[in-house]
Amino acid sequence: MGVPDQFLRELPKCEHHVHIEGTLEAEQLFQFANRNNISLPEGFPATIEDLKAKYNFANLQEFLDLYYIGASVIVTEEDFYELAFAYFKKAASQGVVHAEIFFDPQSHTSRDVSIVTVVSGLTRACKEAEKKFSITTKLIMCLLRHTAPSECSKTIESAKKYIKDGTIAGLGLDSSEKGFPPSLFVECYEVAKKYNADLRLTAHAGEEGPASYVIEALDLLKVERIDHGIRVADDDKLLERLAEEKIMLTICPLSNVKLQVVDKTADLPLQKLLDYGVPFSINSDDPAYFGGYILDNFYQLSKEYPQWGFFTWGQIVKNSINGSWCDAKRKEDLVDEVDKIITKYVNRTVDEVNRIEGKKF
Repeated sequence: MGVPDQFLRELPKCEHHVHIEGTLEAEQLFQFANRNNISLPEGFPATIEDLKAKYNFANLQEFLDLYYIGASVIVTEEDFYELAFAYFKKAASQGVVHAEIFFDPQSHTSRDVSIVTVVSGLTRACKEAEKKFSITTKLIMCLLRHTAPSECSKTIESAKKYIKDGTIAGLGLDSSEKGFPPSLFVECYEVAKKYNADLRLTAHAGEEGPASYVIEALDLLKVERIDHGIRVADDDKLLERLAEEKIMLTICPLSNVKLQVVDKTADLPLQKLLDYGVPFSINSDDPAYFGGYILDNFYQLSKEYPQWGFFTWGQIVKNSINGSWCDAKRKEDLVDEVDKIITKYVNRTVDEVNRIEGKKF
């Protein structure tokens, strides 16, 4: 049976796994390139349609190659502001009420774009989104794991001010997972945490890499959340640990299909996670490249998991809220909102059944 699309739309959503550079729509890419007088590489698609036709990736690396070209057109504070604000506007229209966005400073500082420019543009968009859309926000700075740990350490040093004052609320680890285990970045995480004991920690692990990478991230980096993490399904003891410690996974269904991590979203171990009691949230990852924002991911899962009713969806969303890094009062209010929406739709369903039964007799 499944649940109505409108129910999914109304649920208050928290997004924890969205790379702001991955929200760069094809139209914006050409707009920013023209505005900043940036010549795109030889052979790069010349039209929006041709570029979108390239969004079929054989693997993560093939996507990243295009992703970094896209990132190269984002130069000014205004670019970062426009990019992030466009995401917040789209997310708000799909029911996102709290967003914790990733950004990759090394993708920009390597091009002589200062971290001040990056953070200033993003924070301006965050403040504007909170004012206009009532979305609460957090910034999570990610380290590019394919770069040397020494380079990542320099990035942390350059962001020291923002880590200390809480502008950067969290630290993450992304990019190519294979060959770059979390253990390489222990010192980076330790130094960042010394700058601010309240800094929240997460890391991409267990998408292309094995379940052991998740264990490394937990034990060595001391993360409190895992991004992707679908390979945990290969390790029952790890599943039990995640459930017991309430470690949330930030799952990105359409992304996993687009990058051929799985053939279809039904192949994701989501029911197993639910059965073990492992909390997860549903996210869009790099929606401009993967063909769907957060609500599109909700809709796709609803089609492939028709056994999930109002209460299952409610629990998924509540787990997402509780795994967020917003304050306790905000969480409490959002959980209450979920309960109200569930009650409304359950009562509506009961009324419809009663009407049908009444007609029979």
